[in-house]
Amino acid sequence: MIPFVDLKAQYLALKPEIDAAVLGVLDQAAFILGPAVAAFEKDFAAFCGTSEAVGVNSGTSALHLALLAAGVGPGDEVITVPYTFVATVAAIEYAGARPVLVDIEPDYWTMDPAKLEAAITPRTKAIMPVHLYGQPADMDPILAIARRHGIPVIEDAAQAHGSEYQGRRCGSMGLLGCFSFYPGKNLGAYGEGGAVVTDDPALAARIRLLRAWGEEVRYEHKFKAFNYRMDGVQGAVLGVKLRHLDAWTEARRANAAEYARQLAGTAVTAPVERAGCRHVYHLYPVRLAQRDAWRAALGEAGVQTGVHYPIPVHLQPAYRDLGYTAGDFPVSEHVAGEVLSLPMFPELTAAQIGTVAGLLKAGLPAGSHV
Repeated sequence: MIPFVDLKAQYLALKPEIDAAVLGVLDQAAFILGPAVAAFEKDFAAFCGTSEAVGVNSGTSALHLALLAAGVGPGDEVITVPYTFVATVAAIEYAGARPVLVDIEPDYWTMDPAKLEAAITPRTKAIMPVHLYGQPADMDPILAIARRHGIPVIEDAAQAHGSEYQGRRCGSMGLLGCFSFYPGKNLGAYGEGGAVVTDDPALAARIRLLRAWGEEVRYEHKFKAFNYRMDGVQGAVLGVKLRHLDAWTEARRANAAEYARQLAGTAVTAPVERAGCRHVYHLYPVRLAQRDAWRAALGEAGVQTGVHYPIPVHLQPAYRDLGYTAGDFPVSEHVAGEVLSLPMFPELTAAQIGTVAGLLKAGLPAGSHV
């Protein structure tokens, strides 16, 4: 079997480092925040090219607190995309605001800047592009539009650890950048985790209070806040893994190049890297006209795949109240119906890629149905 992702292989390669770091937290009994989290925050800020990083308990919490720190609240609107994991939109509603959606670019599957300005209203309080699958959104035109209207940009970089746009790290270009450390991410914790990065120390200080009950002094709560703290074990694990992230990214990029080479000339549409950018291939999503039949056939042949994401947010039952209908975002809807994520992780071998590509080259077995 070829797994979709192999987290156990990564752990075994780092076992002595990881075990020592975790035992250090246990020895110190620094279970919530503490030295390991503080050290990781410092290192992750440097990695992102920002002055501040604040560790929290999930990527969703990072988005929520970034919105609150930027002043987003009830009656406001935040512009984002329908082709994303649902947490992007959920966090906007957690802040009390209304999500306003714009379609994606057909080649890169990130926010289409050409559609952005028409969605801005006097109630627009933030713009939230998503760096999907490790592909940077087209930030220069997005930032230019945002500046023209005096609107902050909050980057959803949950899948873009180390991605670069014109030499700048994703998460560092807007007012705030938000990351997830869910275990399957390029930089994954051994549980849940997230972070907000920024160059604004006042915003970072506010987020530190928002994540921990609004306390500067124990049991004195400056304002209503949350229990969104990162735990010490996750900080320790992430601190170890961050040291290996650049090497893992290069392995992912090499795997993507090998996939592209082997799939050239087939019916598969491979992902396209935006010019001047560094795609980090959190996933390797291809487009196939008979996606569901292909997924079934690959599964029967022992290849695990994923579908990210089969239903755009505006068509999800939970978000019908946004008022959108089928056909409102045709690019998102078309991509969602065709995307299949192939196995992608740093330890993936050329032989495994060759097996997957060979199956795709061979065509669907007779009798396969969508």
